[in-house]
Amino acid sequence: MTSPQWDASYTAGTLPPWDLGRPQPAFVRLADDGLLLGRVLDVGCGTGEHALLAAARGADAVGVDVAPSAIERARGKAAERGIKARFEVADALRLADLGLTFDTVIDSGLFHVFGDEDRARYVASLGEVLRAGGRCYLMCFSDRQPGDFGPRRVSQDELRAAFSLAGGWRVAAITAETFEINLLLGETSAQAWLATIERTPGATSPTGADSPA
Repeated sequence: MTSPQWDASYTAGTLPPWDLGRPQPAFVRLADDGLLLGRVLDVGCGTGEHALLAAARGADAVGVDVAPSAIERARGKAAERGIKARFEVADALRLADLGLTFDTVIDSGLFHVFGDEDRARYVASLGEVLRAGGRCYLMCFSDRQPGDFGPRRVSQDELRAAFSLAGGWRVAAITAETFEINLLLGETSAQAWLATIERTPGATSPTGADSPA
C-alpha cells in the first residue's frame, strides 16, 4: 500500500516539519544507552534517520513507510553513508505482511496520526511482529502542547488504554520529551511523550519468523 497524501509531503519541494535530516535527540539517547539493538523496526520511518541510527550502532534495522518518495530517500542515505539498513514501502496497519520478527520497534511520530479505530489496528499490527519480551519506544505529540496546530494531542491515559485494551502489552514508562521540528513559522520544538512499552512474555508469538538481513 502507498499513500499519495503522505508521499506529497516529500515531493513538495520543502522538507515536512518532522524531517530534520537527523534523528530526534530522544532516540539518540536511547541508542547511546544501548537500547536500539537486535532486530529493529522503524515504523513510519520517513527518510530513515532512526533506522540508520540503529544500524550504525550495530542493529539489523528495517524502516517502513507508506510514502515511496521517503523510502527512496532513505535508501539513498543508506548508500551514501555506507550503512546497511533495509527500507520498504509498507502499511503500518499490516506489518505482518513483512514476514519478519523484531526485538525492538521505534515509532517517532506515527501513533498520533491515527484515529481511534486505526489506533487499535496499529497496536494489533505491532503485536504481530514484536517478539515476546521485545520493546516499543514510541514518541507522540503530547496533550501538554498548547494550541491546536499540528497532529492530534495524546494523553498518558490514552497511551496506556490503547495498549492495555489490546492485551499482551505492559507500559513500562511514559516520560515527558520534546520533538524537534522543522517549521517555517519559526517553531523548533513541540511537547511529546516518550513511552517504553513491552510485549509481555506470555503474549502470542509474532507471525513473522525470518531475519531482516
